Amino acid sequence: MTVQQFAKEIRRNTLRCLHSQGSGHVGGSLSIVDALAVLYSRYMHVDPHDPRMADRDKLVLSKGHSGPALYATLAIKGFFPAEWLDTLNKLGTRLPSHVNLNLTPGVDMTAGSLGQGLSCACGLALANRLNGIDRNVYVITGDGELQEGQNWEGAMFAAQKKLDSLIVLVDSNKLQIDGATADVMNVEDICAKFAAFGFDAQRVDGHDYEALDGAIHRAKIAKNGKPQCIVMDTVKGKGVSFYEAMGAGVHSTSVTDEQYEAALNELK
Repeated sequence: MTVQQFAKEIRRNTLRCLHSQGSGHVGGSLSIVDALAVLYSRYMHVDPHDPRMADRDKLVLSKGHSGPALYATLAIKGFFPAEWLDTLNKLGTRLPSHVNLNLTPGVDMTAGSLGQGLSCACGLALANRLNGIDRNVYVITGDGELQEGQNWEGAMFAAQKKLDSLIVLVDSNKLQIDGATADVMNVEDICAKFAAFGFDAQRVDGHDYEALDGAIHRAKIAKNGKPQCIVMDTVKGKGVSFYEAMGAGVHSTSVTDEQYEAALNELK
């Protein structure tokens, strides 16, 4: 399938996952779908039949509450049966509300408190170097999440250790649970901040597949001793008009039978 078809399928399955619970983190899940579609269709060296193979690319979903989008992607890629998507956060599930590497095949790092993923990704990238593994470690973080200071400690470490296999993708959807990120605690200029910390930084439309592809390609081939950052301008709830229109309210919201049906009609 094309990357556009893949992205639509991820969105449909993300909503299936959230609909099984009746509500959840709709906005931030849908805003990262296009990045996941490009990564898993064109870049991630992974094997659904051997999720823990040593010679693989790794993805750290630091904004772990967007797990339904990653679960949808992994299910489509064959890491686990699609029926698991109907068990989100239920008793005994393998798909908890925040991603957990001990429960879900294809998940490379557990997420909980925001702001920790970049530090974990630094450790994975350094471990790869020490083990002679020439693969990339990707980390998806949110713009609101960058208000957490630990991110910048991780950024300093990454630059100090010249972790040029580390690629940070910032989901800059401009909203967080309490409102506009600019009003809660402005984190801009994100590119300039990462550059000041020693990264190569670029900014793209996070819903433009070719722009994302170009940015990831440039980051992969740089190999200049600098960690890489791609700031993705995105829309919370992307792909479903009534979720896009909700603003900050879409951070965590309902997915009723009626909403699910309406959303699937938009995603045909």
